[in-house]
Amino acid sequence: MSQTHRYRSNLRDIEFNLFEFLDVGRTTFDKAPFQHMNEESAREVLRAMEKVCVTDIAPSFIDADRHPPTLDKDGNVTLPASVHKSIKAFQDADWHRLEMPERLGGFGAPPSLLWATFEMTAGANAAVAFYLFTTGFARIIDRLATDAQRKRYLPQMIDRRWGAAMVLTEPDAGSDVGNARTKARHLKDDVWEIEGTKRFITNAEYDGVENIVHLVLARPEGAGPGTKGLSMFIVPKYWVEEDGSLGERNGTRCIGLEKKMGIKGSVTCEMAYGQDKPCRGLLVGNVHDGIRQMFHVIEQARMAVGMKSMAELSTAYLHARDYAKERVQGPDLLRASDKASPRVRIIQHPDVRRMLMAQKAHAEGMRALALFTAHVQDQVEILGGHGASESRGLDRLNDLMLPLVKGYCSEKAYELLALSLQCFGGSGFVQDWPIEQYIRDQKIDSLYEGTTHIQSLDLLMRKVAKDGGETLQGLLGQVRKTLDSNEGGAALAEERAALAKALSDVEGTFNALMGKLGDSLYHVGFQGNRVLMALAELVIGWLLVRHSAVAHAKVGAATGEDKAFYEGKIAAARWYSHNVLPALEMTRKFVEESRLDLMDVSEDAF
Repeated sequence: MSQTHRYRSNLRDIEFNLFEFLDVGRTTFDKAPFQHMNEESAREVLRAMEKVCVTDIAPSFIDADRHPPTLDKDGNVTLPASVHKSIKAFQDADWHRLEMPERLGGFGAPPSLLWATFEMTAGANAAVAFYLFTTGFARIIDRLATDAQRKRYLPQMIDRRWGAAMVLTEPDAGSDVGNARTKARHLKDDVWEIEGTKRFITNAEYDGVENIVHLVLARPEGAGPGTKGLSMFIVPKYWVEEDGSLGERNGTRCIGLEKKMGIKGSVTCEMAYGQDKPCRGLLVGNVHDGIRQMFHVIEQARMAVGMKSMAELSTAYLHARDYAKERVQGPDLLRASDKASPRVRIIQHPDVRRMLMAQKAHAEGMRALALFTAHVQDQVEILGGHGASESRGLDRLNDLMLPLVKGYCSEKAYELLALSLQCFGGSGFVQDWPIEQYIRDQKIDSLYEGTTHIQSLDLLMRKVAKDGGETLQGLLGQVRKTLDSNEGGAALAEERAALAKALSDVEGTFNALMGKLGDSLYHVGFQGNRVLMALAELVIGWLLVRHSAVAHAKVGAATGEDKAFYEGKIAAARWYSHNVLPALEMTRKFVEESRLDLMDVSEDAF
C-alpha cells in the first residue's frame, strides 16, 4: 500500500460549487468589477493553484512540523528552508497578486475564487497559507488608510512581498481585548509611539522578508477603557519613510516562541513593542476607530480559519477513503461465521462506510457553507462594497454567516478528524500517515480568532439581535423558498421532509431561547453553542439538498467519474438528511428545557 503525505484536493467539488451550483459565470463574472474574468479563466486558476499546492506547498507540511522555526538571542526567527521554498514558489508565480485590485497591479479576482484557492493552500499546508496572507492586510490598508499612508505602504507590501501580522492579544487580557494595556503616545501628525507586550501573534517575526507590517491595537494616552478606547496602528519592523523607502530598525522584538501542539511551521510570537528602543507607528486613517477597523482584519481571519478547518477535514477524509479502498482486513460481516470466507477491503464494512460518509457529507457541506458565504461577498462587492447602501442587506447576511463558517467548521472538523483517524485503525495513530498531524494542526481553529462560544455570542447578541432577527429570518426564508418550490421533485421528497422538520425545529429553538432571555442571559451561555451548531447544520442541510437537486438533474446523462460524483452528491444529501437533521429536534428540546441550576453549584463541587 502506498504511503504518501501529499495533499488530496477536491477540485471537482470546488468546481461544482462555483460553476454548477452558484453559477459564478453568470452571477459574478458577468458583473463589474469582475467582468474581466470568465468561467474558463477561473477554472484555469483553480487547476494551476492545485498544481502549486501539490507540487510546491504540500512538501513542506511534514518538514515544518518536525523542524519548526527557531528563535535566537537577538529576537530573530528563522524558518525551515522547506517553508521558504514553498513561499517562494507561490510568490514567484505571482499568486500573491490574485486578490489585489487591478489598479494596484493585481488580478482582481472575486471572493468566491479567492476563498476556493485559499482552501487548497490551507489544505496543503496551513502554516504556509498564513505567511501568504499578506495581501489581505494590504487590502485592509487600502480600504482604511489615508492617501499618504497608502502611498507609503501599498506598492512595497505587494511588489516587495513584505510580511504582515494582526496584533491584538495580550498576556493578561486574552480574549478580553478591551482589557488591553499596550499604550500609544502621540508624537506628531499621524506618528505615535507604541509600548507594550502582545502574545500569541501569528507570523509577527520571521526571516526571508525585508519588512513585516504589524497592525496593532493600542490605547492612546487619555483614552477611555474597553474596546472603544483602542486605536489601530501600522507598526513596521523597519520604519518606512514618507517616500516608501526603508529606514532604521523599529522597536519591535520577538521575545518568545510558543511550543505548540500543532501548526508548528507557523510562528506564534510573544512580541515586545518599545522595550529596547522606541517603537513608532502610524494611526490608521488618522482616526481613533481601532476595534471597528480591526474587525475588517478579524472577519478575514475568521473566514480563513473556517476554510482551513474544512480543508484539513476534506484532505483527511480523502486519505481515509483511499486507505479504505486498499486496506484488506476481515471478512464481510454477512459471512463472518465462515472461517474460510475471503478477506475484504475495509470500505466494504458497514461501520467504515458510516464513518466515511459522515466525513464526506460534512466536508462537502462545510465547503458549500463557506463558498455560499464567499458568493455573498461577491455580491456585496458587485453592489458597491462594504458600507454601500445597496449592499447593506447582503453585508448583514455575510456578517451572520461568518460565525457559522468559523464556529461550526472549526468545532465540527475536530470531531470528524477523529473518524478519519479511526478509519486507519492503529496506523492512523503513527506518523507514517498524516492524520495525526491534521488533528494537531486543526485543533487551534476552535480557539483562536474567537473561541466557539465567542462565535455563538457574536451570532446571537450581535448578528441576530442588532436587526431584530431580520437577517436571520431572511436566511430561513431562503430555506422555506426551496421547500415551497418543490426543488428536486419526487426524488428528493424524503430529504425535503427532513429539511422542513429541521427548519421548524430551528425556528422553535430560537423562539425558545428568546423566551428564556427574560429569565437570564445565562441561558445564552449554556445554550449558545447548541444554537449556532443547529443553525449551521440547517443551512448545510439546505445546501446539500439543493446540491442533490442539481446532481439528480445531471446524473442520468453522466458517465464515468462524473456519474460517480453526482451519485456521491445524492448519497451525501440523503445520509445527512437522515442522520444529522433529525438531531435538531433534540437541540430544540434542550433549549426549551434549559436550566440554570448549574450556576448554583459550589465551586468546590467541581
